[in-house]
Amino acid sequence: MNFNDVLNSRRSVNFFDPDKRVSNELLKSVLDMAAKTPSSFNLQPWSVIVVDQESEKETLKKLAWNQPKVTEAPLTLIVLADRHGWKEGHPFVEKNFQEMIRAGSMQESQREWFKGAREGLYGATPERQLAFAAKNAGFFAMTLMLAAKSKGLDTHPMDGFDLEGVKKAFHIPDNYWVPLLIAVGYFKQGETLMPAKWRKTADELIVRFD
Repeated sequence: MNFNDVLNSRRSVNFFDPDKRVSNELLKSVLDMAAKTPSSFNLQPWSVIVVDQESEKETLKKLAWNQPKVTEAPLTLIVLADRHGWKEGHPFVEKNFQEMIRAGSMQESQREWFKGAREGLYGATPERQLAFAAKNAGFFAMTLMLAAKSKGLDTHPMDGFDLEGVKKAFHIPDNYWVPLLIAVGYFKQGETLMPAKWRKTADELIVRFD
């Protein structure tokens, strides 16, 4: 499947086949592909909780406006956006810095500069911290859905859910924002797949504010 086919065939499906499972190997393959997503300073402030146990799916469904796809899909991902993913002392910030040193793109002497740049760009205000986390996790989520489609899987992103309820039920620390849930599985044959929705044209996308 070429990239144009992936783009045109990816749909937010509402009906999943509950009898078709997604193997751990396939899920890890999709996640490995999604991990190639670019991010600010390569900080990768995203994680996922895989919800595939029936009891947990029922809990999540109640918190997600009782959307049937949460329990019908073999798994739903809770996408996490780490608002602290820029902070000094964060394990992945340190790993990222060390990897940049190893690659030759940064030197140990630049540690303070790197710290200041992160704080100024992403940590200056709560609004910037949230924007940093949410926009990067959004890039990741879109890549994940395209990767899933390239592997024959269907998805549906959801932002209709009780944010605080999900955080409490799944013991999610306060530094994480939950921008969306993604149901993952296979479209249930025999159901009606709605026509693709309209999209802005290139001319409609281009704006100026002179």
